[in-house]
Amino acid sequence: MASIAFPTLAKKATLADGTTYGYVTVAPASASKPTFLLLHGYPSSSYDWRHQIEALPNSGYGIIAPDLLGYGDTDKPGDVGRYRMKTMCGHMIELLDIEKVQSCIAVGHDWGTGVLSRLATYHTDRFLGFVFISVAYWEPGPVIDVDAVNAMTENAFGSAIYGYWKWHNTEEAVKDCEENPASVFSLLYPTDPELWKTDFGPVGKAATFVRSGQTTASPSWFSPDEQAVRSKIFDKGGYRGPLNWYKAAMQGVNSADEAEVPPEKKPCLLPTLLIVSERDYVLRADMQISRSKEWCPNLKVKTLDCGHWIQLERPAVFNTLLEEFAAEVCK
Repeated sequence: MASIAFPTLAKKATLADGTTYGYVTVAPASASKPTFLLLHGYPSSSYDWRHQIEALPNSGYGIIAPDLLGYGDTDKPGDVGRYRMKTMCGHMIELLDIEKVQSCIAVGHDWGTGVLSRLATYHTDRFLGFVFISVAYWEPGPVIDVDAVNAMTENAFGSAIYGYWKWHNTEEAVKDCEENPASVFSLLYPTDPELWKTDFGPVGKAATFVRSGQTTASPSWFSPDEQAVRSKIFDKGGYRGPLNWYKAAMQGVNSADEAEVPPEKKPCLLPTLLIVSERDYVLRADMQISRSKEWCPNLKVKTLDCGHWIQLERPAVFNTLLEEFAAEVCK
């Protein structure tokens, strides 16, 4: 939540359709420096960019880090239909306009890459390049077949990867997460990334883990003070909004929009950096690299030795990669 984590840098804006966004922003030091639009994933907020919010402005870059729809200081509609990618992309462009951003590099992690992908489809002219973290560019297409993905990955890797999607698509998941926040944290921010092989990806395992109240040791890269800030954010906002992102994807909220995208607009043509991790056992690096090579002709790939939360686990290396990419696309 922007106002809790970064009170001196936080703003709110009510957009043309009445949606209010909270966000963190710092202007670039000069016109020669671009602004990074930082799009978080699930279950996060602008606070997951804390290492970048500190470091990038110190190097002269601007930043805009919104709490995405359903999170933090931003509106949290209960209607799943409000979580339409094309609409949320329009919201991001409005924020750029409000802050008078002229040159921008968009960065997405986890579900933030869904918004990032559709920014590449609908608003590519507003950006210098794109950085995908943990998840590859998602080409416009039909509703994801979760059962088919789970069957394929169980056959290929010995465990399903999207079993938790089926739980997240239920009403019970909201109650489960809100009643067991410590278990949600342990499962989603694990000390040992291997936990995702056994208790997150396989069908039914995530729900069982959370409902049973299981916890594990906290990772070294997420301090007790940082956990307290995150808890304060989610105690206020809850999980209905965050879980609506999964419901929207599985219920075809974006299908009509994406069916209208012509073939020439389906690839991601701008300079693209994909940063993946060796120990993300759900959003597996090999799968993300393969898909990126198919759809991103101007692609660079960096693989780091860590788990899913790359910007938190390896912040110094990650920040360097962002600055190097910015230097390349601004030549």
